[in-house]
Amino acid sequence: MRITDEVAGALADRLPVVALESTLLAHGLPPGRNREVATEVENAVRAAGAVPATIAVLDGQIRVGLTGTELDRLCAAGSGLAKLSARDLGPAIALHHDGATTIAGTSVIAHAAGIPVFGTGGLGGVHLPPPGDALSWDVSADLDVLSSTPITVVCSGVKSVLDISATIEVLETRSVPVLGYRTGFFPAFYRRESRFALSWRVETPEEVAAVVRAHREHGPGSGVLLTNPIPAADEMSQDLHDRLLAEGMARVAEDGVRGGDVTPVLLDHFHTASAGVSLDANVALVLSNVTLAAEVAVALHTS
Repeated sequence: MRITDEVAGALADRLPVVALESTLLAHGLPPGRNREVATEVENAVRAAGAVPATIAVLDGQIRVGLTGTELDRLCAAGSGLAKLSARDLGPAIALHHDGATTIAGTSVIAHAAGIPVFGTGGLGGVHLPPPGDALSWDVSADLDVLSSTPITVVCSGVKSVLDISATIEVLETRSVPVLGYRTGFFPAFYRRESRFALSWRVETPEEVAAVVRAHREHGPGSGVLLTNPIPAADEMSQDLHDRLLAEGMARVAEDGVRGGDVTPVLLDHFHTASAGVSLDANVALVLSNVTLAAEVAVALHTS
């Protein structure tokens, strides 16, 4: 593991640090825009008083914090990079590959480096059943990693192309507390609220920090999920969202798409058919989440 001097210095001095994933940059955003967002995200973390630590694997080495040149390289490679979940870290390191880390992969590395807070876009979850099937066995590794890794993940819930109800049930079964930031309902990524109520609501970064500290002391060793709705001004309209989802599901059924390919196909349809609305919404919620993550990191540091 190689940690940049900036991040290593902050950790040594016990200053607030926020982990950032690299899959968002490589696989979630188009070329050019991804590099712009990489800078915007890191600047947002710094503006809120914390040090950003973007995480990836380059030349078979875990990198915690990326230089400008490394961010250029990551963003230029884009979707050509391997997508590294927690299970993929060993092979990528041993075989000297490059890769962008998912929420699961980033969480494992961040915890190992001593970074307690992670800001991202949308958590992985339980996938909707393929057309013609009664249920899905496709469950994101993000959920299991969060259940066994004591890290606080700030996100905008899960995308509405996933099974939100089943995802919430898995989080409950895995003893992961789910907090709503100034909301009583689980967010649905492009939409501020789903129809699923949450048990716990928090109003300030200081309240989040208090929950995190108590959970560390008395909880089962799992992480904490802080759900932060997309800013109201950037929320996708209900009509557009429902139309895109219906069109995307029809495309999945028509093309016989199954398994892990379903969500990428649906998201690609959202991006192409919304004339950029979904992409702008994605960027807005990520910036909101990493800012909140930095505020929580600061609250943990000062309390």
